[in-house]
Amino acid sequence: MDGKPRLLDQVREQTRLKHYSIRTEHVYCEWVKRFIRFNSYRHPQEMGAVEVEAFLSDLALRKNVSASTQNQALAALLFLYKQVLKLDLPWLGDVVRAKKPSRLPVVLSVSEVQQILGNLEGEVGLAAHLLYGSGMRLMEVMRLRVKDVDFPRGEILVRDGKGMKDRVTVLPRRLVEPLKQHLALVRARHNAELKMGRGDVYLPFALERKYPNGPWEWGWQYVFPAPGLSVDPRSGKSRRHHLDEKRVQRAFKFALRRSGIVKLATPHTLRHSFATHLLESGQDIRTVQELLGHSDVKTTMIYTHVLNRGGLAVLSPLDRV
Repeated sequence: MDGKPRLLDQVREQTRLKHYSIRTEHVYCEWVKRFIRFNSYRHPQEMGAVEVEAFLSDLALRKNVSASTQNQALAALLFLYKQVLKLDLPWLGDVVRAKKPSRLPVVLSVSEVQQILGNLEGEVGLAAHLLYGSGMRLMEVMRLRVKDVDFPRGEILVRDGKGMKDRVTVLPRRLVEPLKQHLALVRARHNAELKMGRGDVYLPFALERKYPNGPWEWGWQYVFPAPGLSVDPRSGKSRRHHLDEKRVQRAFKFALRRSGIVKLATPHTLRHSFATHLLESGQDIRTVQELLGHSDVKTTMIYTHVLNRGGLAVLSPLDRV
């Protein structure tokens, strides 16, 4: 299809203009390609609500994807029609989004967290401790810059979190010295690279033009840099990126299995546990909301349903016998 490469280039251009992450760019392009293939390589301008709904139905019925995956595909197609093709079609608002099932998050007990963290070491272990100690998301920890760790104030500034929002969260006092020791090693390696004419990192949006020397400055370096250099897919430059989140995920899975814990936990479970344990200790829910970066306190309130109170604080009649 002759127009296919041009169309995907337009999708990439629009995602970058709107400062979407490179992950979102890849995902949107992949859904557009799948939509076009599903419809025998017809151009999206020739299609409408019928084709979109047929594609989404096929995902749900034949591919058996989750509601969140189906909604992700819909978001990509809405982006394609509204932002790329600039088509203000009346049917866009009528496409029904799949309803996500209401599920409680998996939460670890304090002792379970201790077991898992005890089976993690090195920079991966430090990252996991930070996940639980600050309530940050995994990619927020991976993308953390040196300048955003405020040791004197005991704070971490999370920039461009979910929903492109900044927030402040807590820096655990227990991690101050380990984090300083870790950063000393990172800085030594960074200084060595500067002497070799390297040492630059990616800066988001137009900051590289605003701060031409920024990519080489210590403050902009990643707290958890990758062990080797890689090619930036957007600029084509070879430089050091942040640590691959898959390393943390694999190490966490191994630590979970080694601890003998059967819960279906992931690194993100540490964030759920952070919120639940704060509420269990009597912390105000609004404070927890701010630390997590939730726009609506209703999102935070889900953790009040998983507090460690044994069956919603109800005493079983068997225990009265």
